[in-house]
Amino acid sequence: MDYSKRLNLLHALCLAETFDDGDGSRPNTNLAEYEVEDSAHYLASYVTFQAIQVADRQPADEYKNNFDMLSVYQAYALLTFAFFTAPLTKEGVTPDITKAQIIIAKTLFAGLPDAELMEIIESGFNKFKLIGEAEAEHWVEFRENVDKLTVSFVVAGTDDDSPHSKEDVLPIFGQLLSQLCEAFES
Repeated sequence: MDYSKRLNLLHALCLAETFDDGDGSRPNTNLAEYEVEDSAHYLASYVTFQAIQVADRQPADEYKNNFDMLSVYQAYALLTFAFFTAPLTKEGVTPDITKAQIIIAKTLFAGLPDAELMEIIESGFNKFKLIGEAEAEHWVEFRENVDKLTVSFVVAGTDDDSPHSKEDVLPIFGQLLSQLCEAFES
């Protein structure tokens, strides 16, 4: 199975788990209608939401008391997006990071005014670049861990022979988010 098909399948599976519009309808299961970049946007937002919950973070409180922490969540989501999409270059797909920033921010922070969204996007992208360009050993290790985790998540969610389920892998996203939050809090 091509990597892009795996991303689309994982998108559909995660969407099916969380989909509930109250009328009993089901999300679209025709994978041919899924766009791989849309799947990557969704999955980056999905694992970030899950990580926030697992890490027991309180974005509503942080919005009031530590607004900059929202940009850490944005940077984390962009980082996962980058690693979800990195293998796509072998299939000739070049993800649009600018578009991803906006879609992810609107997903993670739905309902915030545009001015605040722009501040989160800009600050999150600066943090994303800082993490991506840092040569310090702890940042290199952090990037490697996020890379391995995204691959593990895709395999766990799309391969019946995987030794782990995606539910086994999701808590680790929370641990890595906690590490990132601590780095930016100090």
